[in-house]
Amino acid sequence: MTTLAAVLAAGDGSRFGGPKLKVALRGRPLVTWALEAALAAGLDETVVITGGEDLSAVVPAGVTILDNPDWADGQATSVQVAVRHAEAQGHDAVVIGLGDSPMVPAGAWRAVAAVDAPVVTAEYEGARRPPVRLAAGVWALLPTEGDEGARVLLKGRPDLVTAVPCAGDPRDVDTEGDLERWS
Repeated sequence: MTTLAAVLAAGDGSRFGGPKLKVALRGRPLVTWALEAALAAGLDETVVITGGEDLSAVVPAGVTILDNPDWADGQATSVQVAVRHAEAQGHDAVVIGLGDSPMVPAGAWRAVAAVDAPVVTAEYEGARRPPVRLAAGVWALLPTEGDEGARVLLKGRPDLVTAVPCAGDPRDVDTEGDLERWS
C-alpha cells in the first residue's frame, strides 16, 4: 500500500489581497512550512498542486510540482489533479493538506496516513481539519468542480470518516492579520 502526500497551493490569495504563499513567515516562505511537514512525514511521494502563483523557486527538493491549469475554478480541481496523479502512479491513498497552514506538523500527516479507512481526518481539539486521507475507493465520490474538496465527504458521508487526534494548529493564513498572528 502506497500513499501520496499532496499539498494544495493553487489559489491566488484573494482573501489575502494577492499572492501569499511566498510571503515570509518567520524567515521562510509561508508555503515551505506545509511542504516541509508533508515531506518530513515520509510518505511514498510528495507533490504540491500549484496554479495561481509560481512556487518553483521555493519548493524543496523531493517535492514534485503539479500544475493545475483550472485552479481558478475552485479547490475541487486541485484535489482532482492530486487524485489523478495518485491513480497514475498506482498509489492506494492520498493525504491532502493545505499550503497556507504553517503549523500542521509532520506528525499529523503521519497519523492520518497510518489509518486504513475510507476517509481519515486530523482532529485538533475537536475540530476536524486537514490533512485528510482519502483511500482510492472514495476518489470517485469527490467533487470535480467548485470550492470544496474532501469537505464534501466529511459533511455528506460521515459513515466513511475516521477522525484522528493530532497535535498542531490547523489554522490557515487567509489575511495579513493571520500572518501577523503567526509572525
